[in-house]
Amino acid sequence: MAEALLVAEELEAGYGEVQVLWGVCLRVARSQLTAIVGANGAGKTTMLRAIAGAITPWRGRVMFEGRDVTRLAANVKAARGFALVPEGRQLFNGMTVDENLELGAFSERASRGAARRLDEVFGLFPRLAERRRQLAGTLSGGEQQMLAIARGLMSDPTILVIDEMSLGLSPLLTYQLFTMLKTLRQAGLTILLVEQNVHLALAVSDYAYVLAEGRVFTEGPPSELEANPEVRRAYLGL
Repeated sequence: MAEALLVAEELEAGYGEVQVLWGVCLRVARSQLTAIVGANGAGKTTMLRAIAGAITPWRGRVMFEGRDVTRLAANVKAARGFALVPEGRQLFNGMTVDENLELGAFSERASRGAARRLDEVFGLFPRLAERRRQLAGTLSGGEQQMLAIARGLMSDPTILVIDEMSLGLSPLLTYQLFTMLKTLRQAGLTILLVEQNVHLALAVSDYAYVLAEGRVFTEGPPSELEANPEVRRAYLGL
Protein backbone atom coordinates (compact mmCIF):
# COMPACT_ATOMS: atom_id res chain seq x y z
CA MET A 1 0.00 0.00 0.00
CA ALA A 2 1.31 3.45 -0.94
CA GLU A 3 2.49 5.81 1.78
CA ALA A 4 -0.25 7.95 3.30
CA LEU A 5 0.36 11.66 2.81
CA LEU A 6 -2.88 12.92 4.38
CA VAL A 7 -5.00 11.14 6.97
CA ALA A 8 -8.24 12.22 8.67
CA GLU A 9 -9.29 10.21 11.70
CA GLU A 10 -12.84 10.22 13.14
CA LEU A 11 -13.40 13.76 11.90
CA GLU A 12 -16.46 15.61 13.16
CA ALA A 13 -17.32 19.19 12.21
CA GLY A 14 -20.18 21.55 11.52
CA TYR A 15 -21.46 25.10 11.76
CA GLY A 16 -22.94 26.60 14.92
CA GLU A 17 -24.99 23.84 16.47
CA VAL A 18 -25.46 21.92 13.22
CA GLN A 19 -23.20 18.88 12.87
CA VAL A 20 -22.30 17.97 9.30
CA LEU A 21 -19.51 15.38 9.60
CA TRP A 22 -19.86 12.27 11.75
CA GLY A 23 -16.69 10.31 12.40
CA VAL A 24 -15.27 10.56 8.89
CA CYS A 25 -12.01 8.72 8.17
CA LEU A 26 -9.95 9.41 5.05
CA ARG A 27 -6.57 8.28 3.74
CA VAL A 28 -4.86 9.96 0.77
CA ALA A 29 -1.90 8.04 -0.63
CA ARG A 30 1.14 9.92 -1.90
CA SER A 31 1.33 10.40 -5.70
CA GLN A 32 -2.23 9.14 -6.19
CA LEU A 33 -5.55 10.76 -7.06
CA THR A 34 -8.18 10.21 -4.40
CA ALA A 35 -11.78 11.23 -5.08
CA ILE A 36 -14.61 12.09 -2.70
CA VAL A 37 -18.00 11.79 -4.36
CA GLY A 38 -21.56 12.12 -3.16
CA ALA A 39 -24.78 14.06 -3.57
CA ASN A 40 -25.33 17.71 -2.64
CA GLY A 41 -25.40 18.11 1.11
CA ALA A 42 -23.33 14.98 1.76
CA GLY A 43 -20.66 16.98 3.60
CA LYS A 44 -17.94 16.94 0.94
CA THR A 45 -17.06 20.65 1.07
CA THR A 46 -17.26 20.73 4.87
CA MET A 47 -14.80 17.86 4.97
CA LEU A 48 -12.35 19.75 2.77
CA ARG A 49 -12.73 22.91 4.83
CA ALA A 50 -12.03 21.01 8.04
CA ILE A 51 -8.97 19.34 6.55
CA ALA A 52 -7.65 22.57 5.01
CA GLY A 53 -8.09 24.65 8.16
CA ALA A 54 -10.90 26.89 6.92
CA ILE A 55 -12.96 25.60 9.86
CA THR A 56 -11.77 23.90 13.05
CA PRO A 57 -12.89 20.27 13.49
CA TRP A 58 -14.97 19.58 16.58
CA ARG A 59 -13.35 16.21 17.11
CA GLY A 60 -10.88 13.92 15.40
CA ARG A 61 -7.44 14.45 13.96
CA VAL A 62 -5.82 15.48 10.67
CA MET A 63 -2.32 14.20 9.91
CA PHE A 64 -0.24 15.63 7.05
CA GLU A 65 3.17 14.15 6.23
CA GLY A 66 3.09 12.35 9.55
CA ARG A 67 2.41 15.47 11.64
CA ASP A 68 -0.71 16.49 13.50
CA VAL A 69 -2.04 19.61 11.73
CA THR A 70 -5.60 19.53 13.08
CA ARG A 71 -5.47 22.94 14.72
CA LEU A 72 -3.20 24.73 12.27
CA ALA A 73 -4.59 27.72 10.38
CA ALA A 74 -5.20 27.47 6.65
CA ASN A 75 -2.31 29.81 5.76
CA VAL A 76 0.13 27.70 7.81
CA LYS A 77 -1.01 24.55 6.03
CA ALA A 78 -0.67 26.31 2.69
CA ALA A 79 2.91 27.26 3.52
CA ARG A 80 3.60 23.58 4.23
CA GLY A 81 2.40 22.49 0.79
CA PHE A 82 -1.38 22.15 1.15
CA ALA A 83 -3.07 23.86 -1.83
CA LEU A 84 -6.86 24.22 -1.90
CA VAL A 85 -8.71 25.14 -5.08
CA PRO A 86 -12.06 26.19 -3.57
CA GLU A 87 -15.53 25.73 -4.95
CA GLY A 88 -16.50 28.82 -6.92
CA ARG A 89 -12.83 29.57 -7.79
CA GLN A 90 -12.61 32.67 -5.53
CA LEU A 91 -10.24 34.56 -7.80
CA PHE A 92 -9.19 38.18 -7.46
CA ASN A 93 -11.41 39.39 -10.29
CA GLY A 94 -9.94 42.90 -10.41
CA MET A 95 -6.44 41.54 -10.93
CA THR A 96 -4.88 40.11 -14.06
CA VAL A 97 -4.13 36.47 -14.72
CA ASP A 98 -0.45 37.16 -14.03
CA GLU A 99 -1.22 38.87 -10.72
CA ASN A 100 -3.45 36.02 -9.55
CA LEU A 101 -0.68 33.56 -10.34
CA GLU A 102 1.90 35.67 -8.52
CA LEU A 103 -0.30 35.61 -5.42
CA GLY A 104 -0.30 31.82 -5.61
CA ALA A 105 3.45 31.92 -4.97
CA PHE A 106 3.25 34.20 -1.91
CA SER A 107 4.93 31.90 0.63
CA GLU A 108 8.66 31.56 1.10
CA ARG A 109 8.37 27.93 -0.02
CA ALA A 110 6.52 28.89 -3.21
CA SER A 111 8.63 31.93 -4.08
CA ARG A 112 11.59 29.67 -4.79
CA GLY A 113 11.29 28.46 -8.36
CA ALA A 114 8.22 30.60 -9.07
CA ALA A 115 9.44 31.59 -12.54
CA ARG A 116 9.92 27.95 -13.51
CA ARG A 117 6.47 26.99 -12.24
CA LEU A 118 4.93 29.91 -14.13
CA ASP A 119 6.35 28.46 -17.35
CA GLU A 120 5.00 25.04 -16.35
CA VAL A 121 1.44 26.25 -15.72
CA PHE A 122 1.43 28.21 -18.98
CA GLY A 123 2.55 25.00 -20.69
CA LEU A 124 -0.31 23.16 -19.00
CA PHE A 125 -2.82 25.94 -19.74
CA PRO A 126 -1.78 27.73 -22.96
CA ARG A 127 -5.02 29.72 -22.91
CA LEU A 128 -3.91 31.45 -19.70
CA ALA A 129 -0.64 32.45 -21.34
CA GLU A 130 -2.66 34.11 -24.11
CA ARG A 131 -4.70 36.02 -21.51
CA ARG A 132 -2.03 36.72 -18.92
CA ARG A 133 -2.72 40.48 -18.85
CA GLN A 134 -6.48 40.11 -18.92
CA LEU A 135 -8.53 40.70 -15.73
CA ALA A 136 -9.60 37.45 -14.09
CA GLY A 137 -13.18 38.65 -13.84
CA THR A 138 -13.46 38.91 -17.63
CA LEU A 139 -12.44 35.29 -18.28
CA SER A 140 -14.94 32.58 -19.20
CA GLY A 141 -15.99 30.10 -16.52
CA GLY A 142 -13.66 27.44 -17.89
CA GLU A 143 -10.74 29.85 -18.06
CA GLN A 144 -11.40 30.94 -14.48
CA GLN A 145 -11.30 27.32 -13.33
CA MET A 146 -8.01 26.87 -15.18
CA LEU A 147 -6.66 29.95 -13.41
CA ALA A 148 -7.82 28.71 -10.00
CA ILE A 149 -6.02 25.40 -10.53
CA ALA A 150 -2.94 27.15 -11.92
CA ARG A 151 -2.84 29.45 -8.89
CA GLY A 152 -2.88 26.38 -6.67
CA LEU A 153 -0.01 24.86 -8.63
CA MET A 154 2.01 28.06 -8.23
CA SER A 155 2.16 27.38 -4.49
CA ASP A 156 4.42 24.36 -5.14
CA PRO A 157 1.95 21.98 -3.51
CA THR A 158 2.68 18.65 -1.92
CA ILE A 159 -1.03 17.97 -2.27
CA LEU A 160 -3.53 19.70 -4.55
CA VAL A 161 -7.10 19.69 -3.22
CA ILE A 162 -9.86 20.64 -5.67
CA ASP A 163 -13.48 21.27 -4.70
CA GLU A 164 -16.12 20.73 -7.42
CA MET A 165 -13.90 21.30 -10.44
CA SER A 166 -16.58 20.70 -13.07
CA LEU A 167 -19.30 22.87 -11.50
CA GLY A 168 -20.93 25.03 -14.17
CA LEU A 169 -18.61 23.96 -16.98
CA SER A 170 -19.42 22.58 -20.41
CA PRO A 171 -18.85 18.85 -21.04
CA LEU A 172 -15.90 19.63 -23.33
CA LEU A 173 -14.11 21.84 -20.80
CA THR A 174 -14.86 19.34 -18.05
CA TYR A 175 -13.26 16.57 -20.10
CA GLN A 176 -10.21 18.74 -20.80
CA LEU A 177 -9.72 19.52 -17.11
CA PHE A 178 -10.04 15.89 -16.10
CA THR A 179 -7.46 15.00 -18.75
CA MET A 180 -5.19 17.64 -17.17
CA LEU A 181 -5.67 16.00 -13.76
CA LYS A 182 -4.47 12.69 -15.18
CA THR A 183 -1.37 14.46 -16.49
CA LEU A 184 -0.61 15.96 -13.07
CA ARG A 185 -1.18 12.65 -11.33
CA GLN A 186 1.11 10.85 -13.78
CA ALA A 187 3.77 13.46 -12.98
CA GLY A 188 3.60 12.37 -9.33
CA LEU A 189 1.42 15.07 -7.76
CA THR A 190 -0.91 13.94 -4.97
CA ILE A 191 -4.47 15.09 -5.66
CA LEU A 192 -7.63 15.04 -3.53
CA LEU A 193 -10.71 15.75 -5.64
CA VAL A 194 -14.24 16.48 -4.45
CA GLU A 195 -16.58 16.07 -7.38
CA GLN A 196 -20.28 15.63 -8.19
CA ASN A 197 -19.54 14.08 -11.58
CA VAL A 198 -19.14 10.57 -10.22
CA HIS A 199 -18.46 8.93 -13.58
CA LEU A 200 -15.47 11.14 -14.41
CA ALA A 201 -14.17 11.20 -10.84
CA LEU A 202 -14.05 7.39 -10.73
CA ALA A 203 -12.52 7.28 -14.21
CA VAL A 204 -9.42 9.25 -13.16
CA SER A 205 -9.00 8.25 -9.50
CA ASP A 206 -6.91 5.53 -7.87
CA TYR A 207 -9.18 5.32 -4.82
CA ALA A 208 -12.51 6.89 -3.92
CA TYR A 209 -14.80 7.60 -0.99
CA VAL A 210 -18.57 7.94 -1.23
CA LEU A 211 -20.01 10.36 1.34
CA ALA A 212 -23.66 10.33 2.38
CA GLU A 213 -25.21 12.41 5.16
CA GLY A 214 -21.82 13.34 6.61
CA ARG A 215 -20.52 9.78 6.82
CA VAL A 216 -18.42 7.52 4.61
CA PHE A 217 -21.03 5.36 2.89
CA THR A 218 -18.41 3.17 1.22
CA GLU A 219 -14.85 3.36 -0.14
CA GLY A 220 -12.51 1.43 -2.39
CA PRO A 221 -10.85 1.29 -5.80
CA PRO A 222 -13.08 2.76 -8.53
CA SER A 223 -13.65 -0.63 -10.17
CA GLU A 224 -15.09 -2.00 -6.93
CA LEU A 225 -17.35 1.00 -6.40
CA GLU A 226 -18.66 0.83 -9.95
CA ALA A 227 -19.52 -2.84 -9.37
CA ASN A 228 -21.34 -2.08 -6.10
CA PRO A 229 -25.12 -2.31 -6.79
CA GLU A 230 -25.99 0.37 -4.21
CA VAL A 231 -23.42 2.81 -5.61
CA ARG A 232 -24.56 2.11 -9.17
CA ARG A 233 -28.18 2.73 -8.27
CA ALA A 234 -27.74 5.77 -6.01
CA TYR A 235 -24.82 7.60 -7.66
CA LEU A 236 -24.30 6.30 -11.18
CA GLY A 237 -27.94 6.23 -12.28
CA LEU A 238 -27.74 2.56 -13.25
